[in-house]
Parts: sequence; C-alpha cells; structure tokens
Amino acid sequence: MKTIVVVGGSSGIGEAIINKLKDSHKIINISRTVPVTHENIKHYTCDVTKDELPELEEVHGLVYCPGSINLKSFSRLKLEDFQSDLEINVLGAIKTLKAYESSLTQNNGSVVLFSTVASFLGMPFHASIATSKSAIEGLTKSLAAEYATKIRFNAIAPTVTDTPLAARLLRNEKQQESMQDRHPLKKYLKAEEVASLAAYLLSDEASAITGQIIPMDAGIVSVKI
Repeated sequence: MKTIVVVGGSSGIGEAIINKLKDSHKIINISRTVPVTHENIKHYTCDVTKDELPELEEVHGLVYCPGSINLKSFSRLKLEDFQSDLEINVLGAIKTLKAYESSLTQNNGSVVLFSTVASFLGMPFHASIATSKSAIEGLTKSLAAEYATKIRFNAIAPTVTDTPLAARLLRNEKQQESMQDRHPLKKYLKAEEVASLAAYLLSDEASAITGQIIPMDAGIVSVKI
C-alpha cells in the first residue's frame, strides 16, 4: 500500500483527494485542521508556511493543495498581497518538496501541484494569483526535467471549483448560473472531479506523464462557442 502525502487535505480539493484514495492508500494529511478520520489516514497539524514539517520515512506520492483566490484590481493590490500569495502557493510547495525529496526519489514518486486557468487565459483582477500559479507551472516543468526517471511532476490547472475557497464566487444562485454560463460546457468544477485527475496522475497508470500542466477548464480556455 503506497503512502501519499496530502498537504491541505482538510477541505476542498484536498479533502476530496483523501476521500478518493483513503481505501487503497496510506494517507498522511498535513494541514491546520483535522480532515475526515479513517484507519488509513494519519494527520499532522501544521501550517506549512510557518511550522516545521513532520519527518516521514516513506513517501510515494505528494499533493500540495493550499492555495488562495486573491481577486483585486492591480491598483488595489499591495506588495504584501503578492508576497502572501507566493508564500502560500509557491514557497510552501517548495518547502514541502525539499522536505520529502529524498523519499520521493527513492520510491519513484509522483507529485501533483495546482495552477489555475488564469495562467493560460488573461483575466482581470487575477494579477497576484496568476503570478504565483505561473511560478508553479515553471517549477513543475523544471523539476520534471531535473528528476526525470526519479520523480514525476505534473500540475492541474482547474477553473472555478465548488470549494470553501471559492465560496464567495458562488455564494448565490445568480452567481452560480453566471459562472456556469461563462464556460462552454455550462458548468464549473466539483472537487471530486479534480480529485479523480489527481488520483490518476499519482498512479502507476500515469507513469508516462510528467512535466504537464493539465487544464480542467470546462472549455473556457480551449473552446469558443
């Protein structure tokens, strides 16, 4: 049974990933709050941006889920906003990868990170989040090359997903309908859909996939109708 580390698995996409994998994998969840309990889940309470990460003996897969949705006009964004988004989205991921690099290398591991469709498609008010998530894309490709044959690195770039992080974008029926209409497939994402792709990328079935930024966009980037 492989061991998968999920950082930020207490809600949203991270929680959905844990629910997807918990019956067939050992799960190490690292987050500020306790997720769903299960005999295959071990939890460490930790703020990845501030605290020391736990020492782990064996890691086969890693998913870094913490993120932010900081939507402001560029004129309202402060330097601190960019710094905060980079800390959460990029430096936290790098810190985690540094902590478990050795075990991932020894076990031919797989890493899944998260970008956003806003790195593909220019969107107003997304300057800060698009900056940090574009850095994740560069990190993914660079490390996929550097660790080829040792660790696979891929990133998922989802559109709006129904999670607590995006709650204010989907807070009423009118906003939900408007968000659906913006996408050619007339839908936004469920966390479980993103979790299914993450689970596949972590699996041996995806052993030929690395260095990819995979959009889950409901058509908003790739299709115009």
